[in-house]
Amino acid sequence: MFKEGGLQPPSFFYPDYIQSTVVTSYKKSEVIKKLLFFVFSDKKKPLKPLFSLLIVLLLFSCSKKENLEKKFHNPYYDLAKKYRDSGKPDSAFIQFNQAKEFGIQNRDSLSIASSLINMAILLTNAGDYFGGQETSLQANKYLNENNPKHHYYLGSNYNNLGIATYNLKDYNNSLKLYGSAIKFSDDSLDTRMYLNNEAKVYQEIKDYKSALNIYDQILAKTAKNEKEYARVLTNIAKTKWLQNPAYNPVPDFLKSLQIRKKENDLWGQNSSYAHLSDYYTLKQPDSALLYAHSMYNVAQNLKSATDQLEALQKLIKLSPPKETKHFFNVYETLNDSVQNARSAAKNQFALIRYETEKSKADFLKAQAENAEKQNDILRKNIGIGTLILLLIVGFILYRRRQKELKKEKELEVKKTELKYVKKVHDGVANKIYQVMSEVENDPEMSKTILADKLEVIYKISRDLSYENTDIDTKESFVKELLKMLYAYSSANVDIVIKGNDEELWANVNTTTKNEVYLILQNLMTNMDKHSGADNVSIKFERKDQQISVLYFDNGKGMQGAIKKNGLSNTETRIESILGRITFDTKPDKGLEIEFSFPI
Repeated sequence: MFKEGGLQPPSFFYPDYIQSTVVTSYKKSEVIKKLLFFVFSDKKKPLKPLFSLLIVLLLFSCSKKENLEKKFHNPYYDLAKKYRDSGKPDSAFIQFNQAKEFGIQNRDSLSIASSLINMAILLTNAGDYFGGQETSLQANKYLNENNPKHHYYLGSNYNNLGIATYNLKDYNNSLKLYGSAIKFSDDSLDTRMYLNNEAKVYQEIKDYKSALNIYDQILAKTAKNEKEYARVLTNIAKTKWLQNPAYNPVPDFLKSLQIRKKENDLWGQNSSYAHLSDYYTLKQPDSALLYAHSMYNVAQNLKSATDQLEALQKLIKLSPPKETKHFFNVYETLNDSVQNARSAAKNQFALIRYETEKSKADFLKAQAENAEKQNDILRKNIGIGTLILLLIVGFILYRRRQKELKKEKELEVKKTELKYVKKVHDGVANKIYQVMSEVENDPEMSKTILADKLEVIYKISRDLSYENTDIDTKESFVKELLKMLYAYSSANVDIVIKGNDEELWANVNTTTKNEVYLILQNLMTNMDKHSGADNVSIKFERKDQQISVLYFDNGKGMQGAIKKNGLSNTETRIESILGRITFDTKPDKGLEIEFSFPI
């Protein structure tokens, strides 16, 4: 343990929670000052060689870590660090991406890796866990596990992978990644942090014995620093309580709380009040309510929306009925704001990456166009002596162009074939299946109505070479769409449709309506033929200049149906109206499809 007045942990070390590392240098001047004061303060005793050696080792350790990022020169990287450390993640992300490109141009693998790791950590912190994983894995390609100079970066990168994987609830792989982080860590501060993260996973999967073993390791290797001692003590007490509900963690919780009040550690106090409120919820609700109020007050001082929401949940549960409504309204308002902020944060870096790559592509395109212009000027100045060579080149280009035209014609033939396949599938096959479903669901349908429907199918089949459609979008597309969708409803299949009204389709062109109609018809046909679903919901939503459609059924999912004609046609139709589509399916757990398109 740390002793009072001795060495203290770095500011990023928070044992109560899963922690990430940032690839940066650490200023330890205060640590050295305190150590020197400790060694030289007793004038009665001479400085022993052991103390001298300790000072040298610490100075070497500090200088080593402070110089980690000075092994490469990258002006964008230095600017990115300033933005990152001043709490401007958007600007930091942009500059780290520029630093990565600078590293690529200068073939500096360490600069590339360090930039990517920082980008990955920013993505993970913003809640984009898949993006964080992807970027960290890119960084690993530029690092060499056999090079000791790369171990610091590998440790930080594996730790970020562990955090992202933990948040995706893949706990087994998260433990493996933390193990790799510990393997490559050559700094005791980082190692304790990685161990703490590992213990948090064990606590999450209820392996309390393993978690306590790790916390004991941290405690044994930590000097008696008041804040860190309180954190480790809280972790151990909470884990013992989770392991054995009969265990009383209150003495240790209160001891930690007193230390945190003494040290003015608001984050620590917030944690202590939360644990005390949880413990007393069933045993002494009045005490639990008191600690919940204290947690809420501290969370407000910290301006931590997440902790305010947690405290409000406790207050709603514990408060008298007349106060519950007030806290619920506050919770609902704050929660909406938090959810919107999280959604924006999750998507902000994806937009930055897109814009950056687009700018890069535009720059390369401009370079290519400029080079082409230069070549044109050069060709115009070629003399008569190169005429024969130009004729030869022209002949070669002519032959190549003929081949390209031939390929284009072949491609056009294939496109035409595909066009008619789509028409047969969407215009005839799906229509026939719709009529079959209507007949099956309405056995008393008159022959006249059936004949009319078959007449429509006949006309569609006869006029396949034209762009005509049997969808009535002039009078009421809403009614026509509802009529088609409910045709698949039966005693065994319940269909719920929300948001399909005239206002939704205002100013939407006929072509887009036709494509949406055929897309939904195809989805309903696939559902009726393959899924075995008994519940289908379709929700339409219009926001700004875009319409989104969310389809869900509780059937058996796609099970490899993605590559069949129906779904391929669906993707093609979405692309034709400049839309996007995503599939989310798991075997026997339903199918969720969301597609959107501009108005």
